[in-house]
Amino acid sequence: MTDTIQEIEKEIVDEFSFFPEWMEKYEHLIDLGKNLPIIEEEYKTKDHLIKGCQSQVWLHAELDGDKIKFTADSDAVITKGIIALMIRVLNNQEPKNIVDADLAFINEIGLKEHLSPTRSNGLVSMIKQMKLYAIALQAKLQDT
Repeated sequence: MTDTIQEIEKEIVDEFSFFPEWMEKYEHLIDLGKNLPIIEEEYKTKDHLIKGCQSQVWLHAELDGDKIKFTADSDAVITKGIIALMIRVLNNQEPKNIVDADLAFINEIGLKEHLSPTRSNGLVSMIKQMKLYAIALQAKLQDT
């Protein structure tokens, strides 16, 4: 069974608490980016670029049964880690749960305050785009 968003968030908070220094947390983020479910080349288009990110970030979402599967890629290592973190939390979840997620772990691990303003805006844009996909795919589910 899939973990809930809250369970995954708690896991991430615990994980980040192992690293006392922010440089170590950045390294951990970069490592997370290496395990990102990579987007298919066919989706690396302008339509899949997240607007509001300084780096290029492509995000694709599709339904797998009643759950959403996300894939992504970025041309910047830290940004790739950030989107990997978001996918880890929201992947394989039902659209309604994604829309309703408050994602409190972001503040708990201190991520937003340790990002540059442009990266912080990019994070907000990523979350917004993932929730928009969830709303669209939820509507698609209700139509079937």
